[in-house]
Amino acid sequence: MDDLDLTARRYLHFADREARGSSPSYEAWSRAVAGDRALLAQLATLPAPKRQPNLVFAALRWHGERPGDGESLRHGMLDAWSEVSGTIMRRSTQTNEPARCGVLLPLLHRIGGPIALIELGAAAGLCLIPDRYSYSYSEGTAVHPPAGPSDLVLQIRVAAGRLPRDLAAPQIAWRGGVDLNPLDPADPDTAAWLTALIWPEHHQRRRRLAAALRLAAAEDVRIERGDLRDRLSALVAEAPPGATPVVFHSAALAYLADDDRAAAVAAITGSGARWISFEGRGVVALARGLPEPETLGTAFVAALDAVPTALASGHGDVMTVL
Repeated sequence: MDDLDLTARRYLHFADREARGSSPSYEAWSRAVAGDRALLAQLATLPAPKRQPNLVFAALRWHGERPGDGESLRHGMLDAWSEVSGTIMRRSTQTNEPARCGVLLPLLHRIGGPIALIELGAAAGLCLIPDRYSYSYSEGTAVHPPAGPSDLVLQIRVAAGRLPRDLAAPQIAWRGGVDLNPLDPADPDTAAWLTALIWPEHHQRRRRLAAALRLAAAEDVRIERGDLRDRLSALVAEAPPGATPVVFHSAALAYLADDDRAAAVAAITGSGARWISFEGRGVVALARGLPEPETLGTAFVAALDAVPTALASGHGDVMTVL
């Protein structure tokens, strides 16, 4: 199987397993790319990590192409490729989805007490402020920050299972993040690019993003530039006395090569911190197997110290408590 065939399979997988039922326009674009050798040849000029559909499609929209429109797709990837590929090379898929905090919250509750929260791949820090959001779970649980209801209420559908009856906002004594390319939540360019990464049909996610960016900017979250393996130990060491260090990452390790991912896991497990992961199935080795079948709503796994506690959609707005 040659390089173009591998890329075609990647786009068909994206169409079948991610975009179908969630973004008709991206499903159409993915299938069009997979069936067009000229478009696949353009993608082959990019480094393999830069060929991911989310990044390519966001860059096309950044340059004004109409999602789902085949003619517009070919214009962007053939006639305007110099500009589009430049954006692809400069940018990355730092999808900073605050709704993932709805899955994070019950795990922080299990740990309890004052927490020093450290996020790997923090982007703009929208998942570093779970104590600044309000939560409304479909089974009736409501959680608010200690100071009262937030400007942003995260709506989470609980497909199965039960949440703790006394679920409450976590007590975060200290927080910090690390990212190869930290984003400033107060920067209009950051807001524009993160908005472009949201799939066209996901209007509620765009509204959620705008509100979360305002809250993160007001919080002035600290995010260091660097590799997580180099900075993790130092960040854990900064945890104040009496606070439990908790290392968290969501849809971050999936973008690492196998060797880098193994090194990251070794750094986390060797740090002495509690470990919360929220990644697609198969990204992190878990202590036990997962229920089948895999669906859009169960494609991601929330785990505490490698023990799975919930399945969820990649954006965290649907979850099944295990």
